[in-house]
Amino acid sequence: MNLLILSCGTRNKVVQYFKKAWQGIGHVIATDMSPHAPALYDADRHYIVPRMTAPGYIDVILDICRKEQIKGVLSLIDPELSLLAKHKNDFAAVGTTVIGSGYDVCERCLDKMEMFRWLKQHGYACAESYDRLEDFLQAEQRLGYPVFVKPVRGSASIAIQKAEDRETVEFLCGRSEDLMIQQFLPGQEIGADVYIDMISGEVVSIFTKKKLVMRAGETDKAISFQDEKLFRLIEKFAGESGFRGQIDIDIFAVNGTYYISEVNPRFGGGYPHAYECGVDHMKLICNNLQGIANEKKLGGYEDGVVMMKYNELRVMK
Repeated sequence: MNLLILSCGTRNKVVQYFKKAWQGIGHVIATDMSPHAPALYDADRHYIVPRMTAPGYIDVILDICRKEQIKGVLSLIDPELSLLAKHKNDFAAVGTTVIGSGYDVCERCLDKMEMFRWLKQHGYACAESYDRLEDFLQAEQRLGYPVFVKPVRGSASIAIQKAEDRETVEFLCGRSEDLMIQQFLPGQEIGADVYIDMISGEVVSIFTKKKLVMRAGETDKAISFQDEKLFRLIEKFAGESGFRGQIDIDIFAVNGTYYISEVNPRFGGGYPHAYECGVDHMKLICNNLQGIANEKKLGGYEDGVVMMKYNELRVMK
């Protein structure tokens, strides 16, 4: 039972954790467009593939699935999630299960305005967002400053800028299209690693952490904690949204209220914190691919465990 990890990049720990879960039952194969993606070399085998936007890319991946008898495939980058979901039936035809959420759900996560509208429609607290400057200006006095100006579709905190006044907002919006203006939430940022069983559709695992230090959209330092109120909110939200498999949720705690911010329907950069606290989502995926539904276990890890990222080095000849 072999697993294929696409666009592995620098997610060495994710590849290593999957290899542990797959020990004795199959191999872990990884791909990337660059031979200098270090996580490639933690896999049992690897392939250098074209950029995901290149013509024929999906056919290259399907060929790898046939050759390697891949049981399940997943990606570690946002833009590729919709592509996999779109070709779910093509993968099924070669015996491969796409591990993740459906196309519409992935697209909603990628489009921050669409996610905002969905959250508002379903009654969840979230940061007020505007994709028209004139709409924001009508709410300017109520919201105040600072605000964030960011691409409607984007990831890894690329091109996000903090604006302290109207002049800056107008300047930024005048330089580029497809931008949105989002309310600043002055609270504690929280990350949640969540697994929704691909067989039962139930939320079966939740790990939450308070983010202490962020860099380039990723968590550098964080501390584990548990709150039943937050767990209930996450369980309701993830179930109602139609997610499947692994997701990473960004949440803000402001004056006792939890605001849902964004969702990455994949493994987030801070997931190793959960794993090292005993929350093994690789095993949950392994079970699902073998037709086994997982039992629910929300929390159950130790509070106050701190994760601190640091640089490692790989030298290749």
